[in-house]
Amino acid sequence: MDASRPEHTAGQTTGAVARRIGVSPTTLRSWDRRYGLGPSLREQGRHRRWTPGDIAVLEEMCRLTSAGVPPAEAAKAALGAAGSSTSVGAETMQEPEKAPAQPTGGGGLPLGDVRQECRGLARAAVRLDAAAVQAGLATAIGEYGLVSAWEEVMMPALRAVGLKWSNSGDRYVEVEHLLSWHVSATLRAAAAAAPGDVPDTVSARDGRSGRGPVVLACVPGELHALPLEALAAGLARRGLPVLMFGAAVPVPALEEAVRRTGPSAVVLWAQTSSAADWPLARHVGAMGWGVRGARRHPAVVAAGPGWASPHLPLPGAHRPRSLHNALSLLENLASA
Repeated sequence: MDASRPEHTAGQTTGAVARRIGVSPTTLRSWDRRYGLGPSLREQGRHRRWTPGDIAVLEEMCRLTSAGVPPAEAAKAALGAAGSSTSVGAETMQEPEKAPAQPTGGGGLPLGDVRQECRGLARAAVRLDAAAVQAGLATAIGEYGLVSAWEEVMMPALRAVGLKWSNSGDRYVEVEHLLSWHVSATLRAAAAAAPGDVPDTVSARDGRSGRGPVVLACVPGELHALPLEALAAGLARRGLPVLMFGAAVPVPALEEAVRRTGPSAVVLWAQTSSAADWPLARHVGAMGWGVRGARRHPAVVAAGPGWASPHLPLPGAHRPRSLHNALSLLENLASA
């Protein structure tokens, strides 16, 4: 540091503060303009600089918004907690927020009417605040349970990020990747924390167990595996044996898995109608094992919006409409 320029030690630039707390400079300028969360110092009438007190206010703002507190309320609380004497006009603090369902230039996501925890998770993802994303996911599962956390917090946030990406010309892809990775890690941790007395697949195949495993697989070409990870975690927490094969499972691999394990059910996930493959579903449902005259066949569960069809081309197939519905269905099939 140049001792001849003491004014540089008095505060930090907007760019440096943005990197430190994990938000964009545009967001900091927006918070300054709308809520009065601006830097206190000026460098010889030119650039404004942020003091440690200013940064403390911003960090509290980030903490509160990550918890789902609306920005205007978070700003009031952050300023109050810091005992700031920043003058904020009443008309600024009372400025109505833009509807969260409308994408904004500041990175707003089309969330609609969702839980507060979902808003906090989405804001943390847009800021690329990995620690806040992970904490938000863990809090949601701890407070609401796996099924509600998936359906009311994780899935709406993922859907909003996907829409933002598709409508922004490849922008925000880093946000989707970050959020998806942490959701996947959280779901796998939830599955790993399940009871340890789940029967293994060998005993399920050779008759020492009363039920075969549930096979989970995306159809060939389908890469959206997060819903299956949520299902795998839910089944594990209910003590059901699971074989998770993930995204884009080749047909020969799926056939081999069914032959070797004798599953109680095979869940085929398709996100889009172009990926849904009813001939494959019929083929899997027709596969059998066991001695002649007492052969068994797996139940076929067509999961995901891609299977939405006016008719079920496969008699006897199941098509759950939610994670809760799928878990109850598979539990019944496994115990039948």
